[in-house]
Amino acid sequence: MTISLPFSISDAEWTELVLQVGKHFDDLTIKRGFQYYKQDRVHTVMMLEPTTVEAAVDGSEMYDVSLYLDDFLESMCTCPVKTKGCKHIIAVLLYYAASQGRSVHAIVNARSAAGANANTAAKGAIGTGKAQLVRPAAFSADELAALSIAEWHARFSKSLGPLNHSPRFLQEAKEMLAGIHSMKPPLTLVPEQLFNLHAYLFVLEKLVKPAQEDWRHSGHFMGYHTQLAMDELLEAALRCLTEPLPIGSESDYWPRVKETLAYLRAHMLREDRSLNCFAKLYQLFWMKWVRPNLDDEGLVQEELRELQQAEDVHGQHLSRVPWMLAQCLLFFELHQDEDAWALLQAEGKRASLQPSQVDPLLEALVQAEAWPRLVNWLEQVGPMLSRYRSDDFNAYGGYWETALTHVHDAEPRMWATLGAMLPYSRSLYEEALLSYGRWQQWMDYQISSGREPLEFKVGVFKPIEKEAPELLLPFYHQAVERYVLLKNRDSYKAAVKLLKRLNKLYKKTKQDERWEVFISGFVARHSRLRALQEELRKGGLLS
Repeated sequence: MTISLPFSISDAEWTELVLQVGKHFDDLTIKRGFQYYKQDRVHTVMMLEPTTVEAAVDGSEMYDVSLYLDDFLESMCTCPVKTKGCKHIIAVLLYYAASQGRSVHAIVNARSAAGANANTAAKGAIGTGKAQLVRPAAFSADELAALSIAEWHARFSKSLGPLNHSPRFLQEAKEMLAGIHSMKPPLTLVPEQLFNLHAYLFVLEKLVKPAQEDWRHSGHFMGYHTQLAMDELLEAALRCLTEPLPIGSESDYWPRVKETLAYLRAHMLREDRSLNCFAKLYQLFWMKWVRPNLDDEGLVQEELRELQQAEDVHGQHLSRVPWMLAQCLLFFELHQDEDAWALLQAEGKRASLQPSQVDPLLEALVQAEAWPRLVNWLEQVGPMLSRYRSDDFNAYGGYWETALTHVHDAEPRMWATLGAMLPYSRSLYEEALLSYGRWQQWMDYQISSGREPLEFKVGVFKPIEKEAPELLLPFYHQAVERYVLLKNRDSYKAAVKLLKRLNKLYKKTKQDERWEVFISGFVARHSRLRALQEELRKGGLLS
């Protein structure tokens, strides 16, 4: 288990640390250090100074490691191996990275990333005899304000020089990001938020675009390391959007916001559905940065028209699910719920709607405390979600639970909706029945669907045994007879296991005489099944 350490390092120091690992440690040492880290061999980690980590690593014996963050190559270990070949030092570094929320994969892939960077530099050196990384020229605040978003990106591309390529590794992406941030002048809050967001968007576009355009990938594949890089940068960009953008309805920053909205829309509408990168960004950008600053429906109507025209513009290349969900988001803003449901219904016939795709809309209703409207949405989208073959309906069920605490008479609508979603909502339906104490319906469902008692953990039956133990009797009896009919040793053992549970249930319900009648008849009826008789004796059910 990784504990939090008190001192952290800056992004620039972290980048330099990763570069040092990639330059001076081979892949084998890094991989062995990673194994030690994953096996929890790093112990008694202390950080008494901001740049020094002390730890013990369990190798062939216990070795003491001193990790110097400001002078990594001077780090020491009591093992006989030199620093540059020491897996114990790498293991401690990985532990420190994890404790600070840094990417462990950046260290693990440092060597391969260093090789990729070397190849890029070599290509840049052709015809010049050497490659030089020139620090990008910084914007001025006035220049940044005067340029459009498209010109920002063009300037990023031009100023990055040799760094301006399609990154395949997280380290390359972070170097590109650092290059862009070195161009940032001192800014006030809103311009800085917009600049930071577009730094992420620029690098994400560089990561995503080659994967979509490479004919060998057919738009459905991204390399493992590139996927890791995209996931980490996407998460960072989404975190950026969770911070409020305080611009108000009359701000001079609205042109930049609208340009950003257009940028995200354009990339979302032609993004392959397997990537789901710009679609998430568009949705959160609208919900967190646009929606709270609106005071009329003008921009909503304008954006809706842009989306409705996109089908003719993009034709068969249109990414339909994000396009459909974006329109639903705007219909939602306009309180045109019926139009949103109709669109979901129509497009749902082309592609399955996933529970996570409607979560932002449902969450917005929770935040607005619009409980009757939330019930309506849950009732409408539930059957559409059931076409998605997954058991991941926990969040959807949570919204029902929240809604029912405020709209008490909506419970029959919930049961009707969950029933209509079967069989794909089975887990959610079963959990809801148990949660609401509907023991009889839960038992009827298990029997009708052919489930066996031994498929469940014993704890599942505890509340039923406490509240309505008699309901378990037919469930157990039917299963015992089925097991006996299979006529093999394992099925007899299963039957005896359930018979012992039945014995306890009969005693719990004070029906001891009925149990004696049943078990004596059961033994007599199957007296010729010697293996079963043996298992009954072993189980203490037959003397």
